[in-house]
Amino acid sequence: MPAIDFEVERLYYPISEVADMLDVNPSLIRFWEKEFPQLAPRKNHRGNRQFTIKDIELLKRIHHLVKEKGFTLEGAKRFLRANKHEKPEAPSIIERLLGVREQLNSIALSL
Repeated sequence: MPAIDFEVERLYYPISEVADMLDVNPSLIRFWEKEFPQLAPRKNHRGNRQFTIKDIELLKRIHHLVKEKGFTLEGAKRFLRANKHEKPEAPSIIERLLGVREQLNSIALSL
């Protein structure tokens, strides 16, 4: 029987991995944590931030509003407060394709 290779979604991600996902510095994520009260990652016994998928989705929304749409921080805060029940935008086709490319590259490297 061939081995099945699948990726298990983790419950928590460290700030370094989240920063890599968003292509930003960890310091920017820490800054956004202070500015956006709805962003409150859990901390472990050492004080390291542990981000959930929900936290990461919120960070993606903040990143999209501030970096891509040009919102000010205050404008992004108002937008998120006004649209807190709205589902976040679906990932763009480019994001999905980049994810597929990453998976294909890792498969190619393992061969």
